[in-house]
Amino acid sequence: MANSRLVSSFRPDRRRFLATLGGTVLACAVGVHAIPATGSMDPSRLRESMRAQYGSSGLDVIEEWLALLDRLSNSDLDTQLREVNDFFNRRVKWVDDIDIWGQKDYWATPLETLGEGRGDCEDYSIAKYITLVQLGVPVAKLRMIYVKARPGRSDETIAHMVLGYYETPSAEPRILDNLQPSIVPASQRTDLDPVFSFNSEGLWTGSSTTSKADPVARLSRWRRVLARMEEQGFL
Repeated sequence: MANSRLVSSFRPDRRRFLATLGGTVLACAVGVHAIPATGSMDPSRLRESMRAQYGSSGLDVIEEWLALLDRLSNSDLDTQLREVNDFFNRRVKWVDDIDIWGQKDYWATPLETLGEGRGDCEDYSIAKYITLVQLGVPVAKLRMIYVKARPGRSDETIAHMVLGYYETPSAEPRILDNLQPSIVPASQRTDLDPVFSFNSEGLWTGSSTTSKADPVARLSRWRRVLARMEEQGFL
């Protein structure tokens, strides 16, 4: 559990980030096809898309995912967060995009991630986000967070993405991550330094009140993955 030493060890700018991440929306309507707040999908189209791209093995894994949704549909939030996090951490092997897609930075849809059985940090985060939205978790309480991660708490940093659950816009998020299996408050992840966060409704950065980057450029890959999801059967 969090303790005062860990919380106080945050740099001041990081404490402000955690306290105000929800308070400064920078981009809400930049042409993104937003996933509905309650989540919706066409299972028959999802199955058809999976069969066309991955054959029988794809059908097996989409049925496993649909069964997960059915099983968790009436579960409490903590169970949903834990089991969705565990499902993708267990089911997906971390592999770099260049080795899967022949591209340096490809954001996969949940169907592509499950069909391949491989993905990188963005793919884990997107799949968990979409799954939780399908279970009825409000979009406003979920954000994908770009961070600088220090593996093993070393001085070396790598670009990384995690999923955050926010009980309220100003709350400290709980972190779902493929690098650490347990879900913990952000104050316990002293190996992560947040940079910016986003969901289907907006883009946030630190405690700034103005954008530090072009949100359209930031969200271009997000728009593309949402468009492919719509084609695959997410409505």
